[in-house]
Amino acid sequence: MKLMLVVSFVVLFGTAVSFGQSKPRVADVAWLAGCWEINDKARERVVNEQWMKPAGGVMLGMARTVRAGKLANWEFTRLIEKDGDVFYVAKPSQNAAETFFKLVKISAAEAIFENPEHDFPQRIIYRREGEKLTARIEGTNDGKPAGIDYPFTRVSCP
Repeated sequence: MKLMLVVSFVVLFGTAVSFGQSKPRVADVAWLAGCWEINDKARERVVNEQWMKPAGGVMLGMARTVRAGKLANWEFTRLIEKDGDVFYVAKPSQNAAETFFKLVKISAAEAIFENPEHDFPQRIIYRREGEKLTARIEGTNDGKPAGIDYPFTRVSCP
């Protein structure tokens, strides 16, 4: 009987500890690592996005859009752990400051980041299916719901 109580206590205590440690980690989004590309020949546009694998509680990323052979824009990104949460930190070429989006949902193939105070987008979503990655930005733009999908395919990293 005492053994059953001890085993029950250990199981319950262990479960409570694991629930307490279920905070999101940058490593939960490791499936994003690698090089991704959109090659839109009709619009003479190539978009590249690259993510380093997680290390030290961070993933570093960068993106570049080239139109008709000329740089159109770029973005530096980071996934960081801060105060028990994970944040997507964006620094696009057209902005002087970084913008933080908090991870609000995570699964084995989807990550959703939100910042309801940002002008547009308010939400960034990444979904992976095998060698395909869809990045989606959405929110309200000029008072109207808006969303843009970026359908990437895995490519070899340079």
